[in-house]
Amino acid sequence: MLKATVYVTIKQGVLDPQGNAVQGALHTMGFLEVGKVRIGKYMELELDTNDRAKADERVKAMCEKLLANTVIEDYRYELHESPKGE
Repeated sequence: MLKATVYVTIKQGVLDPQGNAVQGALHTMGFLEVGKVRIGKYMELELDTNDRAKADERVKAMCEKLLANTVIEDYRYELHESPKGE
């Protein structure tokens, strides 16, 4: 069994209103050392396969078709060995 960890982030140069709001809130709370904040998504996917090549191909397809909006978001993922049910 494999586990994919997927990270989706807004592309550089694309407006990130959620990141701007968090940055503003942190500054209001006195965390003035915080610079630019970018908000993204983190996902864990359990895959019922041990075939890394096939998993790599399938996770890439999932990211391209559903998990990331590739017009405005970048994504990356990692594949890890995972005992079933972990």
